[in-house]
Formats: sequence, C-alpha cells, structure tokens
Amino acid sequence: MDKAELKRRTQKFAVNIIKFIETLPNRRAINVLSNQLLRSSSSIGANYRSACKGKSSADFINKIIICEEETDESIYWIDLMIESELIEAGLLTDLKKEATELTAIFTAIGKTAKENQRKK
Repeated sequence: MDKAELKRRTQKFAVNIIKFIETLPNRRAINVLSNQLLRSSSSIGANYRSACKGKSSADFINKIIICEEETDESIYWIDLMIESELIEAGLLTDLKKEATELTAIFTAIGKTAKENQRKK
C-alpha cells in the first residue's frame, strides 16, 4: 500500500465514522462516546498526512505512533458503544474491522521505520 492509498483509506475511515455518527440518536452517553470516536478517528488521517511531511525519521516515527494510538483509541470507543449496548454490535462490525486493520498497518510501519532508523 502506498502513501496516497493509505491517506485515502484513513480519510474514508473518518468519513464513514462521520456518516455513522450522524445516524445515531441524540442521547447523552451516545453523544459523549461518538464525540470521542469522531475526534480519534479524524485524527488518524491528519497525523498520517503530517507524518508524510515529517522533517526527520524521528518526526515520522512519532507521528506514526500517534496514528497507531488514535486507531487503537477508536477501537476503544467502538467497544464501549458495543459493551454498553447503546449501539447494536452489528452496526459497528465494519468500522471496528477497519480500525483494527489500520492499527496493524501503523504498527508495522512504525516497527519498520524504527528498524530502519537503528540501521543508520
């Protein structure tokens, strides 16, 4: 997967979260959880774009770590929605799957970047 494709994928993930959130009922707990999910999911693409323009390998690695953390945080908010039974689990299956895949991608990118930095 190249940089442009991953940029598109992270943006699509955020858009899908936005569209999902817009379908939810206006309830206090759902609003709190969905606001947190919206923040973390939209942060992924923003930080990845920033990583791609990193001034150094250390800067790139730091931004990729943030991407990994934000995708993992998105999974946390999705899991809370499911476990609290505020949202039907089936409605979140695809979003959770994508967040899990993005987490694995950013973990692998970070690991490779750290290994490359050590070799220099």
